[in-house]
Amino acid sequence: MMTTLEPLPQARFQAGDFKSDLKPIWCPGCGDFGVVTAITRALAAIGRPPHEIAFISGIGCSSRIPGYTTAYGFNTVHGRSLPIAQGIKLANPELLVLVASGDGDGFSIGGGHVAHVIRRNIDLTYIVMDNQIYGLTKGQLSPTSQRGRKTVTSSFGSLEDPVNPLLYVLSYGASFVAQGSPADMAGLAKVIEEGIRFPGFAFINVQSPCVTYGEEDQQLKAQKGKMQSLESLGHDPADWASASARAREYGTKLYTGVLYRNPNPPRTYGEGVSERQQALKKQAVPRHEILNRFMPNT
Repeated sequence: MMTTLEPLPQARFQAGDFKSDLKPIWCPGCGDFGVVTAITRALAAIGRPPHEIAFISGIGCSSRIPGYTTAYGFNTVHGRSLPIAQGIKLANPELLVLVASGDGDGFSIGGGHVAHVIRRNIDLTYIVMDNQIYGLTKGQLSPTSQRGRKTVTSSFGSLEDPVNPLLYVLSYGASFVAQGSPADMAGLAKVIEEGIRFPGFAFINVQSPCVTYGEEDQQLKAQKGKMQSLESLGHDPADWASASARAREYGTKLYTGVLYRNPNPPRTYGEGVSERQQALKKQAVPRHEILNRFMPNT
């Protein structure tokens, strides 16, 4: 049985094998261009062919990504990418399933789904492009916008504290939590690959700047100057307490790399479902008798 951890024997893929002919329509300079490149590099390293991969998304600039890959893609409704992705993974466990979302799509209307995919530990890789703004709908506050930020919907400055995505998922018990930036393409591709290879739910927050509505200190040039590699800091990704302490600095410091990786990951929901199915097979009604149960002869 092929798993997401095993590359195909003798399979060799290039990043370009996962890029569709559809040209992105993002604003020139958008961080999402770099995210797509990092994803395709990660998929090439994984070694699974496009037809064994499914990319699910919601609504927003980042959610256009499925169309820019050669994998199976499903652009769902706003905030509902995770429920759809869970269904796909459980229906076809052999698929490698990735999910693309934005900070608004993922932590506003779709925020309630995050806790449940984490507690179930569905084997998905959830990539959230976090730019602290609603870019597609012309620059409104998003759940991760900083307090005091002025936008078209907060001309006097936001009165709300931002959602902290890293602390959010850690608090719910996510076993793999990482952060990256298109300003470090090699590092971003690496954490996406690690997330895909992790046996269970993996969350990757990507600081992908919006060039049109984003602030100056959020752009790639600024990110290059302030981002800090967790590996270079000697961070131990198996230390949950240390990961949580660094997660609390979201918005003030930009850490990149694996924040937390559970050294003893729990079994996935899919594994539990498979075990249950095997256990119940002995009680299953033969297929040729099923219709008789519902349409008995009279």
